[in-house]
Amino acid sequence: MPHPQKKYFRQRAHANPLSDHTYEYPLTPKDTDWKRLFAVEEFSGKKVEYVDVGCGYGGLLLKLSVLYPESFSIGFELRVKVSDYVRERILALREETAGQYRNISIVRANAMKHLTNFFEKGQLSKMFFLFPDPHFKKEKRKWRIVSPTLLSEYAYLMRSGGKIYTITDVPELYEWMKQCLDEHPSFQPVSQVDIDCDPVVPLFRRPGRG
Repeated sequence: MPHPQKKYFRQRAHANPLSDHTYEYPLTPKDTDWKRLFAVEEFSGKKVEYVDVGCGYGGLLLKLSVLYPESFSIGFELRVKVSDYVRERILALREETAGQYRNISIVRANAMKHLTNFFEKGQLSKMFFLFPDPHFKKEKRKWRIVSPTLLSEYAYLMRSGGKIYTITDVPELYEWMKQCLDEHPSFQPVSQVDIDCDPVVPLFRRPGRG
């Protein structure tokens, strides 16, 4: 299978998370058909541990697949063309690298609304929010993917010791996310030593995600 080309899957940089799009999502986590989403038989008995919210063109997912071959990761993406690109990219890589990239997938779903439809309490160990839409206008800050209300939902889904990873090139958004996390009772800062030793951090500090 040839690799998909981004030029055929271009879409606007961000999507309105509050728009009434048509998404498929399970009623409860027990109803999630993970075998279908991952299209692999070996998923039986395992659970997704890592979630990349707004995964873009899937660059981080591919790196997580190699770094953690025994763990399952999934990306959430609103944009239909982008999610189609990532799905085709994963399938193409599976064909040319036997046995690899079978532990990652993507779902077109709204993480602001439907994460608890997919995941159980305490299921996740890592969540990624990389270069999210800053929603600069004050009246649109309610759309930000990191907020006090949504952090409570993320805390419910994360296991003890789990980590949230954020990065942005917008100083105002950085301060917003830092304040939200600092003030939330379920989260505490990670030490610089832990950051420096975390093998995940270099994956998204380097230029380019896709």
